[in-house]
Amino acid sequence: MGRSYFHLHLVSDATGETLIAVSRAAAAQYQGISAIEHMYPLVRSEAQLDRVLNELEAAPGMVLYTLVEPDLARRLEDACREFGCPCLSVLEPVLAMFQSYLGAASTQRPGAQHVLDADYFKRIDALNYTMMHDDGQLPPDLETADVILVGISRTSKTPTSIYLANRGIKAANIPLVPGIPPPRELEGVKHPLVVGLVASPERIVQIRQNRLLALNAGDTSSYVDKAAVAEEIAYSRKLCARHGWPLIDVSRRSIEETAAAILDLYKTHRLKFIAE
Repeated sequence: MGRSYFHLHLVSDATGETLIAVSRAAAAQYQGISAIEHMYPLVRSEAQLDRVLNELEAAPGMVLYTLVEPDLARRLEDACREFGCPCLSVLEPVLAMFQSYLGAASTQRPGAQHVLDADYFKRIDALNYTMMHDDGQLPPDLETADVILVGISRTSKTPTSIYLANRGIKAANIPLVPGIPPPRELEGVKHPLVVGLVASPERIVQIRQNRLLALNAGDTSSYVDKAAVAEEIAYSRKLCARHGWPLIDVSRRSIEETAAAILDLYKTHRLKFIAE
């Protein structure tokens, strides 16, 4: 059977990240069906909404929106009824629950979650730190990290570190290279959570082969030899076991799933220092 497609219009008065996350989580539950996404961020005026309605009329489909301005939301819903398009406010049921529980109405501020507050600058600081401490850079500074990821090549250390930085976590990462001991500062850290990332030999070889193809490089080195890769993995496992560092197998995990597991470990790790 061939894959079928449908139009999905995502209308937001902010960046649209909420809509993207919700819609893709829902769409992932349907095999053989893909959404043609029409993304409209920062819709805060009648003129901006006009463009949305023109495209919606030209390509009818489902509509998800996060518009806190009542007049804009009402006009979008009226147009959807006219065009025969199902329409849903993703935030409305959540806001209704908040209002019922808190006994107070929302302030209706578009993009209120994207303010330049302390959390925002914490994320920027974490991202700067993570970029400066990528791939084993600045080892004398490791004690100032929140999380340190260790693993052999192609275990998603860098993208996972960047994802964590976007959550406000200062993440450094250290590559484990055969024949080269890790920096001595790594074994002496006290406050950071050190996490080992591993994967199956088959998965590592597959990723490395794709990497070599992208670089137009040969594949005869031990870099893609399954036995050699298995030895690298065994070494990283022994190193983590010796120091009591938790291990996460990323063979079948997305970056988001790996980061979620690390954040859960980090929450428990922080409690040790709060109790001191």
